Amino acid sequence: MPLEIRELVIKATVSNNSSNVSTTGQTSGETNINEIVDRVLEIIKEKSER
Repeated sequence: MPLEIRELVIKATVSNNSSNVSTTGQTSGETNINEIVDRVLEIIKEKSER
């Protein structure tokens, strides 16, 4: 029986800590969140194409 997700809640805590700023101007937390969001969107796209 397929499972349908009707609501997706993503919670993240980002602190403004200037010691973790990389050369691109993004903190490591922002980079991780962006990678996670991209992956989630890819999975949703794959699921919708089936």
